[in-house]
Amino acid sequence: MFLADLANSGSLPVLSATLSLAGQRQRLLAHNIANIDTPDFRPVDIDVNTFRAQLARAVVERRNATGGTHGALDLAPAHGPGVAGAPAHPDARPLGGRVLYHDRNNRDVERMMQDLAENSLTFRLTTDLIRRENDLLRSAIAQRV
Repeated sequence: MFLADLANSGSLPVLSATLSLAGQRQRLLAHNIANIDTPDFRPVDIDVNTFRAQLARAVVERRNATGGTHGALDLAPAHGPGVAGAPAHPDARPLGGRVLYHDRNNRDVERMMQDLAENSLTFRLTTDLIRRENDLLRSAIAQRV
């Protein structure tokens, strides 16, 4: 009970959900890059704005229920159809609006690299914040505050 309360206090649930999304998105982006020369390939990605909206709703609900200092986040999973051949994720959607090449692949290398860089920065920032939270807890447990 005490450890569950520590894991669900403050910003840790938000950081954990963000880190999970960044890891899942990294797999999808790597899948897109690995298939950049595959004919008929359609890149897929997760809609980050939908995740942000779900996260904001969950934070407001937690804040209303517990005052916002503790409690797990209720992030309802989306139930999308997924994309055949892509790493499993319920929110993965084919990307549209890109240049269609002669091999019917609608790749956009610059956009893929931009998405990869943004996702890597999100992952790094989130892990740094989690590390800071854990260091604070470790110091409190060791009574070195």
